[in-house]
Amino acid sequence: MSVSTVAADSSVCAPLPVLGRDVTVPLVTGGEVTYAALDYAASAPALQRVWDDVAAYAPYYGSVHRGAGYLSQLSTDLFENARRTVAEFLDCREGDQVVFTRSTTDSLNLLAAALPDDCRVFVFETEHHAALLPWRGAQVTYLDAPRSPREAVETLERALADRDPHGPALVCVTGASNVTGELWPVRELTAAAHAHGARIVLDAAQLAPHHQVSVADLGVDWVAFSGHKLYAPFGSGVLAGRADWLRAAEPYLAGGGASRKVGRREDGGVDVEWHDSAARHEAGSPNVIGAYALASACKALTEAGFDTLVAREQYLVRVVRDGLADVPGVRFLSLFGDEAPRVGVLSFVVEGWNSSHFAAALSAEYGIGVRDGLFCAHPLLRTLLGSDPQTQGECGAPEAAPGEKALNAIRVSFGAGTPDEHVERFVRAVKELVADGAKWNYRTEDGRCVPDTSA
Repeated sequence: MSVSTVAADSSVCAPLPVLGRDVTVPLVTGGEVTYAALDYAASAPALQRVWDDVAAYAPYYGSVHRGAGYLSQLSTDLFENARRTVAEFLDCREGDQVVFTRSTTDSLNLLAAALPDDCRVFVFETEHHAALLPWRGAQVTYLDAPRSPREAVETLERALADRDPHGPALVCVTGASNVTGELWPVRELTAAAHAHGARIVLDAAQLAPHHQVSVADLGVDWVAFSGHKLYAPFGSGVLAGRADWLRAAEPYLAGGGASRKVGRREDGGVDVEWHDSAARHEAGSPNVIGAYALASACKALTEAGFDTLVAREQYLVRVVRDGLADVPGVRFLSLFGDEAPRVGVLSFVVEGWNSSHFAAALSAEYGIGVRDGLFCAHPLLRTLLGSDPQTQGECGAPEAAPGEKALNAIRVSFGAGTPDEHVERFVRAVKELVADGAKWNYRTEDGRCVPDTSA
């Protein structure tokens, strides 16, 4: 699709209404401006529709599953209907379970706790820490960053071919990078995993808000994602997929809701019979409002139509890439090449600038919120920035004063609620900062670059 065609589509597809779209922020140079939220990859603003749905339900909130009162029964129906909505959103197979969690991180840690004994785990160094770090009780093989989708599949195939084919194995892979936005060959990686007797879990934290995710079509065994990246305002997440490992594992948390029967033994101990449904791993009072908000977001995105949302987002990606293509010193980070398919997530560095300084100037002088640092993907950033990927780095901005070189990057990200003006202002701001420098003085405070207001 040509840029002109997408541009025409973008004028038809208006951004979805989100909270905060009219918020104004002060500029250090004077005056105020409407805030340009371009940090969707961290947390997307809540859809207005989701907020309205939650507000309408809030007076009817009640404890679920075991209450006899009307509000408890209503809340139970709403909670379980949210589970069915998520299953439909993900196109789950018959027999798949949808477990509500707090986040993608929580989901992957839950799965890690459910791994069979002697399970081998294979994960690329390119993963977000949520997918890179949970497998502490397993034997983990970390795979080097591939430089093409084909190389990713070949790397995985070689690694799986070298393992003991009789033991359990799990592959963990992202659907879209939280650093480069690039789409990974999930279907091909799934086929490779299954061909070698391994299972696969998809980290869809960055994919699900931008593209339709079908568990049945992709063939993945599990998928994990977060509500706060899917335009839902509360701490909710999902682990969905095959039930057998989850049913066989000890509950992720022990407590009420996970247990079906509890009784005392003659020796004074306690016998417990755990649920074998999703409730097995949802002990305690569940986050009903969070689950409802997440399901509302699933419905809103489905009704808006992913084809339309993707077309508009790709137009915004092209606005950024074309707008900054000829700006001296701006380099976008990529594993698979500049033309690789990607979601609305782009990371870059600017020659002569500390990334924290650049991000601070975007915020203070233009009212634009982006992210700077290593994006909880330290090995990947180290590889992309030409450093030793084994070098440790801090989350957030390192201790570096304005003008000093620092090994971090700037990330701009957007989605269904982003107005054209926010992206256009970002492109204009980058050009002005590169050409003219910052208008204000900045200093380092608690590891971050901030405007110097002492003068």
